[in-house]
Amino acid sequence: MYVSASDPAAGGSRPRPRLSWRVPGNVLALGAVSLVTDVSSEMVTAVLPLYLTLSLGLSMLQFGALDGLYTGVTALVRLAGGQLADRWRRRKLVAGAGYGLSALCKLGLLAAGGSVPALGAVIAADRTGKGLRTAPRDALITLSAPPGALGHAFGVHRAMDTFGALLGPLAAYAVLTATGGAYDAVFVTSFCAAVLGVLLLVLYVREPRETAGPRLPASLRAAAGLLRQASFRRLCVAAAALGLVTVSDAFVYLLLQQRAGLDPAVFPLLPVGSSAAYLLLAVPAGRLADRVGRAPVFLAGHAALAAACVLLLGPGWIVPVLLLHGAFYAATDGVLMAVAGPLLPAHLRTSGLALLQTGQAVARTLSSVLFGALWTVWGGDLALTAMTAGLAACALAVLPLLRPVRENTGENTREEGP
Repeated sequence: MYVSASDPAAGGSRPRPRLSWRVPGNVLALGAVSLVTDVSSEMVTAVLPLYLTLSLGLSMLQFGALDGLYTGVTALVRLAGGQLADRWRRRKLVAGAGYGLSALCKLGLLAAGGSVPALGAVIAADRTGKGLRTAPRDALITLSAPPGALGHAFGVHRAMDTFGALLGPLAAYAVLTATGGAYDAVFVTSFCAAVLGVLLLVLYVREPRETAGPRLPASLRAAAGLLRQASFRRLCVAAAALGLVTVSDAFVYLLLQQRAGLDPAVFPLLPVGSSAAYLLLAVPAGRLADRVGRAPVFLAGHAALAAACVLLLGPGWIVPVLLLHGAFYAATDGVLMAVAGPLLPAHLRTSGLALLQTGQAVARTLSSVLFGALWTVWGGDLALTAMTAGLAACALAVLPLLRPVRENTGENTREEGP
């Protein structure tokens, strides 16, 4: 429920939102799917960096390339997934296909063994599944909650998602401890959790009803035409620019492990700290974004990441770095989708979100490769200093782009062409 203070019953003349704590059932169902799926994916993510760099002996440049692949291969299929979902108006079906593909890839990790090319192929397939499911899932959220409460809805969803991300590394650590370091056991357990996530999607997530009216085209040309809308175009440019100077999670954890001199055995637990902070801050950040503006909160999240990078240049303060890292995600991940959703017509909602996510994913891919190259040539300290300076400069540069972004917080979004 979203009530404006401009309503006479509210006793004021200036619009001021009063937010309800109610969350649509479909959002909660999608949150449950994401929770279980993230347990599965984060079990694997938590062990890959050390496995690739220590067990397989990859250089930082090679690891940066694989990490970029992990982040960026989704860009190759996000637009395709968005187009299919909008054309068929079957967002749940396309999301389900993505979840199913990622589940199968957990078994593919068993077959890959220590082969780097095979691991790369499995990672690419897994990220293809993520690329297919992310935009349809986020479109389902935007269509299931009122525009004025999207920050809260995404905050609740991301909090549930992050609870799974918190449990995943703990589960991986428990399995490795119980099996004496058997990575195969981690992959099998991850597969079982992923299958459960697919079942939850099939049983409990519903496709929102379409509004009556003519069926509007959802072509690739129409999706590209969304960039003619000034607010959405500015948002895409800002998100991609900031993505170019975002230090990836894996590098944050590798740097922290080196600075703090942590035993490699506890490395999978580092993401738990970030996830715990994200979990605690996701809903407050979403509600704050609904109240004071989503674009300012989005920029504040990048300021938190820059602060974490500055601390990483010191002796390795584990708790503050992980808290700031979690705050970065709480203030940016769902908030960006909440900014974009109301800017897009319903019949192109999935394609538009996919377009935004694609630009961000490509930028973060380039960022990972660049950071890995800088680390290889200059060392970790200079590479981190350069990226931190770039992040601060970029945040200031995109501020004029985000100021004019119109944030629709009305009850209804009129469905129209781009």
